[in-house]
Amino acid sequence: MTDAAAENSYPGERLGLPSAGSGSIARPGRRIAALAIDWACAVIVSIAFFAYDSLATLVVFAIVQIVFIPTLGGSPGHRLLGMRVQLVTGGWVGLWRPVVRTVLLCLVIPAVIWDADQRGLHDKAAGTVLLRR
Repeated sequence: MTDAAAENSYPGERLGLPSAGSGSIARPGRRIAALAIDWACAVIVSIAFFAYDSLATLVVFAIVQIVFIPTLGGSPGHRLLGMRVQLVTGGWVGLWRPVVRTVLLCLVIPAVIWDADQRGLHDKAAGTVLLRR
């Protein structure tokens, strides 16, 4: 790909996704806001039931991700902000992919390393993509 072609491309183009609107790659602002919502909910549960234990907060966060991604297509933060997690090829993520995605997300580093399509290593490893609804 030439430099001119790279400048004209957009996140998700290589995956055959639209540049904007429904079905396009969810942008960083939405992603970070959804993460903050999910983390805040985990903190509230941790304060209420586990005396704000940091490990409990992480476990609650992980459980929410693992349960809600395959059942509702995204975490509560994703859903509130109009996003969904699906396979790159389209369709349901299954049961094991949310586990892999969440473990890597909890390690943080894979989630902050993105490719040109704004997919973190956690999504690449799981074969998933975070899209706008």
